[in-house]
Amino acid sequence: MGANKTNQIILRPRKEESLKRFHPWVFSGAIAKTGQGIQEGDIVRVFSASGEFLGVGHYQVGSISVRILSFTDETINEDFYACRISSAYRMRMKIGLLHAGNNIFRLIHGEGDHLPGLIIDMYGKTAVVQAHSVGMDGDKEKIVDALQRVLGKDNLENIFYKSEGTLPFKAGIEADNDYLLGGQNVDPVALENGLRFNIDWLRGQKTGFFIDQRENRRLLEKYAAGKDVLNMFCYTGGFSVYALRGGARSVHSVDSSAKAVSLTDENIRLNFGEEPRHTSFSEDAFKFLKASTANAYDLIVLDPPAFAKHRGAISNALQGYKRLNLAALEKIKQEGILFTFSCSQAINKEQFRLAVFSAAAISGRKVSILHQLTQPADHPINIYHPEGEYLKGLVLFVE
Repeated sequence: MGANKTNQIILRPRKEESLKRFHPWVFSGAIAKTGQGIQEGDIVRVFSASGEFLGVGHYQVGSISVRILSFTDETINEDFYACRISSAYRMRMKIGLLHAGNNIFRLIHGEGDHLPGLIIDMYGKTAVVQAHSVGMDGDKEKIVDALQRVLGKDNLENIFYKSEGTLPFKAGIEADNDYLLGGQNVDPVALENGLRFNIDWLRGQKTGFFIDQRENRRLLEKYAAGKDVLNMFCYTGGFSVYALRGGARSVHSVDSSAKAVSLTDENIRLNFGEEPRHTSFSEDAFKFLKASTANAYDLIVLDPPAFAKHRGAISNALQGYKRLNLAALEKIKQEGILFTFSCSQAINKEQFRLAVFSAAAISGRKVSILHQLTQPADHPINIYHPEGEYLKGLVLFVE
């Protein structure tokens, strides 16, 4: 395909190496020349200084100037999206994610599925679509058409577009959260590993549920029998529900958001009815831990929101992780188990582990690592894009 010179990006000399290694980002500092009239969200073709074609992708204003969609010179249309979505769907089916007891999964995970800037989560027959780039917002109709082609009417009844809070704020796009397909008599209850959850994709965080903790919740269930469990930053109560099914003696769910606590209580009732083993608290996590009785809990879950949204916040975030884990280590019972997580992409697993190590050292307790956790298979990491590894977790045995 011949390249229109008005949509070309020309790189500086020797700035093409990362693209030749299939890394999907072009940084602004690597660009020598931008075609006349290119607007944010436009499809652009990237060339080396010597004129070699390198990739095609969405242009945006910022440090990451191009997110590469393809390293071959192809047209980005409905057929392109249908091909990528079909490939991602087949992978999810191959690894057995969709079955009688589970209809919650991530269908598209940005760079991990070679569609940077796009997230699609499935809750039963409802797809929740999030655009994280202006280009993906501009292509949403193509994406909706492709989704319908790939999934068909038997597997897809509703598409909810939820990009109001994820698009670059400087782009000035007014993206309303709304249904692009269906929306009538929608059942918000979906299944994860045989457990039912009421998903609030209309007003909830992310797409309504933290799908990335599915396998880690199942692991916690195996440790929960007979234990007193504390689930900090509980959000919709996923870890709490699994702990109760696993036979926990008691479960305390804590979140600063009264709305989150309400969702947790609703999901407990959905699975167990009135459950005397469960108590919820709408309180600040640090204050709750500080005020809690020592040795009250056999198992503690720390799954806070991202402490570092960008690299400039890393130092403060690491201090926050250290303080939080120290508070838990000081209160957990002897021979207790601590599940601790970071979902901050700006913090790597070595930095997080060092923060937890520092907390353990200050506590003076003997601590062993039982498991090192990460995101599940439907949140794949593109091997050429290691930045996609964002979820980090440790399961600790505390003597």
